[in-house]
Amino acid sequence: MIIRNTLVRIHWILSEQFGIDLLKLLHSILGLPRFIRDLYRFRSSNYTGKLKLVPCLRDWNEEGGAVTSEYFWQDLLVARKIFSANPDKHVDIGSRVDGFVAHVASFREIEVLDIRPISPLIPGVIFKQADLMHPAPDTHNYCDSLSCLHALEHFGLGRYGDPIDPKGYESGLRNMIDILCSGGIFYLSVPVGIERVEFNANRVFNPNTIVNIAQDIGLTLHSFSLFTADSGLVEIDINNEELLAISKIHYGLGIFSFIKE
Repeated sequence: MIIRNTLVRIHWILSEQFGIDLLKLLHSILGLPRFIRDLYRFRSSNYTGKLKLVPCLRDWNEEGGAVTSEYFWQDLLVARKIFSANPDKHVDIGSRVDGFVAHVASFREIEVLDIRPISPLIPGVIFKQADLMHPAPDTHNYCDSLSCLHALEHFGLGRYGDPIDPKGYESGLRNMIDILCSGGIFYLSVPVGIERVEFNANRVFNPNTIVNIAQDIGLTLHSFSLFTADSGLVEIDINNEELLAISKIHYGLGIFSFIKE
């Protein structure tokens, strides 16, 4: 398991940060013989028009859609919850615009707060630039539904231009909850497992760290789901034993639903 996790981390660094994806390179090399064979067959047919080579060497062995990503499952799960709840006003903090935000904007208006700018005007999306490690102006009790998916773990690490602050996630969480009115629902996802900082990519939280801070600021845990590469997305019974077990795994994505008292 340790060797596997190390290899996954090395692959992520090479591919995402340096643009060197050894797995894609290998799959492309393995796909060359089939490409050459199919090209020969196509040229031997009756086609007489212009032909330009644009090799796509990996698609033969892939499924019709990429549904293994934790982002895919969290975005789908929380968007469906919001559709079902039909809140008066939903605000999002820092979630992916090309994923979750687009999902929600397809059926309702969503307001987005993010430390980074968003230049295009997107139908159904109201954007405001804000650093949630500081209180957002004029947003006390602002909405009855709030989300922050795969974003809180970056607060205070400087990755997105935010100021360095080892406790940035705590102030961020408290400032977010001030936006939510009493009885509102807060959807939060963060990496969970053995608690650590993977500088400057993200934090991984003991789930009890999140639950304890949330309880301290007036939130009640309503539901919890866990995504791992091995088990996929599973709804977890809320109890100390389950959360303790999750705190000992290397990595998973925890998706919390809280209600503000």
